[in-house]
Amino acid sequence: MNQPAADAVAEPSLLEALAARMQGSGDQPLYLRLATALRGLIEAGDLRGGDAMPSERDLVRATNFSRVTVRKAVDELCREGLVARRHGAGSFVTRQIDQPLSVLVGFSEDMKRRGAKVSSRVLQKQICAPDPSDMLKLGLSPADQVFRLARVRLSDGEPLAIENAIVPAYAIDPTTLGESLYEALRASGHMPARALQRLRAAVANADEARLLGVALGSPILHIERRAFLANGRPIEITTSSYRGDRYDFIAELTLQP
Repeated sequence: MNQPAADAVAEPSLLEALAARMQGSGDQPLYLRLATALRGLIEAGDLRGGDAMPSERDLVRATNFSRVTVRKAVDELCREGLVARRHGAGSFVTRQIDQPLSVLVGFSEDMKRRGAKVSSRVLQKQICAPDPSDMLKLGLSPADQVFRLARVRLSDGEPLAIENAIVPAYAIDPTTLGESLYEALRASGHMPARALQRLRAAVANADEARLLGVALGSPILHIERRAFLANGRPIEITTSSYRGDRYDFIAELTLQP
């Protein structure tokens, strides 16, 4: 489906799938309805990394929406990092992973939105006593326990990140944990509502290079996230090492009045 021309005609089956997803999409503004439907095609794998998006002309014909509405929907997906525009070539589902810094989303959910298959290699999974740093950052006492989870995260079999997560033991049942830590926290009623992230550039050490399958000294993005419940209580600390050749983190800035 990798069509290079901007005016390439989208497959009829793709537009039919899009029309089906537009049915009963509620009272959202038109551009958000279309953005949601297109996002669904990416999540379902109907559109994958590198695939050309349907042209504006095709989307107008399929939805009867105006070009302005269609363009605004695609802009929304670009803002989320799911789609990128190429001058003179149209819009494409991104291969390089642009992760918006303004959106709190876990690795599993992010990859599924992009139509990728998520898997993990577990390095550590245990309930244990917190160390002093854990107690300080999570507001715990020495009598409390934490759940530690260290994993290599893979997308379509390709290692992209190493994650080391710590959450209070009361917030999760490790026996029911699947690929998504956030899904487990949501199920227990402890889903984070906001987070603070600190990013710094680095180069891969020997362990990171081995686990991520990159050369020693390759670019790495180190990220520390501290997440909070709606009531302000800290609930998660995650330190991650992301492949710098596959990840860009983007932020939208506005001028302060």
